[in-house]
Amino acid sequence: MQHYYWQGDDLLIKVLLQPNASRNAIVGMHGNHLKISLMTPPIGGKANKQLIVLLGKVFRVKKSNIAILTGERSRYKTVRICAPSHLPDVFSE
Repeated sequence: MQHYYWQGDDLLIKVLLQPNASRNAIVGMHGNHLKISLMTPPIGGKANKQLIVLLGKVFRVKKSNIAILTGERSRYKTVRICAPSHLPDVFSE
């Protein structure tokens, strides 16, 4: 099973979030999830907001085109990115 799949023009990604990390970055694969580290603590939804900002920059879309579908209070999340204009290297298989 892959860490992502397409629904029409939308990209759905399975994410493993690592809050309180030393940097904001896509780390790589962790099982069937894309591991992303964030410097922000998981308090009051701050890590989720930072995740959306980071994904917006990486996929070159507006923040409003990104939604957390599942796992809002979990490290394991499913994220929808509407019509991404750029795909990072971890999506070239």
